[in-house]
Amino acid sequence: MERPSRQRQQERNTERESDETETLSCPECDSEEIVTDADQELVCEDCGLVLDERNIDRGPEWRAFNHSERQSKSRVGAPITETMHDKGLTTTIDWKDKDAYGRSLSSEKRSQMHRLRKWQERIRTKDAGERNLQFALSEIDRMASALGVPRSVREVASVIYRRALNEDLIRGRSIEGVSTAALYAACRQEGIPRSLDEVADVSRVPQKEIGRTYRYISQELGLELKPVDPKQFVPRFASSLELSEEVQSKATEIIDVSAEQGLLSGKSPTGFAAAAIYAASLLCNEKKTQREVADVAQVTEVTIRNRYQEQIEAMGFR
Repeated sequence: MERPSRQRQQERNTERESDETETLSCPECDSEEIVTDADQELVCEDCGLVLDERNIDRGPEWRAFNHSERQSKSRVGAPITETMHDKGLTTTIDWKDKDAYGRSLSSEKRSQMHRLRKWQERIRTKDAGERNLQFALSEIDRMASALGVPRSVREVASVIYRRALNEDLIRGRSIEGVSTAALYAACRQEGIPRSLDEVADVSRVPQKEIGRTYRYISQELGLELKPVDPKQFVPRFASSLELSEEVQSKATEIIDVSAEQGLLSGKSPTGFAAAAIYAASLLCNEKKTQREVADVAQVTEVTIRNRYQEQIEAMGFR
């Protein structure tokens, strides 16, 4: 019986504090434009009077003016991350053979640090399952770096792989195949345009196996992934071809008009985007050859010609 009453009392106190803040006015100019500045002080926006400056500052007591000073003065470790098998909670011994003052270590200390570093790496993984997880997450990190995707995609891919591992979906499949499929699923989930061909280029498994594993884990884990929008590929392809913003907007218009007429169904999004860019470059007098566009989009010239004819007819050009 105490808990509901205590909760009600806290709610009343919160409402009372919010009401006092809402009805607060400046004693100098009677203005009700009271704001909280960067130093957590209540300040009148009209006359600049500081009404309350006793708020608690929860920041550090030290000051830093660049990244290196901030790193050296900080007394906490790196944040928890899913991209490491131990989530970054274990300690690491730096590879630099120097002490806290930057002085080089003696030969005896260097050999001692070498032995400690070696045993530290060994005890970080206690069984074969953790070693496999460590290898899979390192593969995801390697492929993500080669694809140039942001950190958030690596985190999502690591979470998808961990879910697949917990659901025992790895059995009978290669670690590289599942990790590549998890990265491809993360790219689609985060809206980062990377085709299956691009992912297969940086992977160590065939494209057919990646596609098969991706369909399996997305179905088993219930990943709600929308079809890839060809417009997501337009800025990257146009940037590689050094085309202007006018061509990009025209290509986006061509894709929208073609999709409204149902021409996108069953078509490759990369080929559809490449054809739209080729058509837009002709319309905007920034002509690029089909070979140049095909090399950037990693599709064939035949695909561009077929999609180009369909899109031109949809736009009403002959």
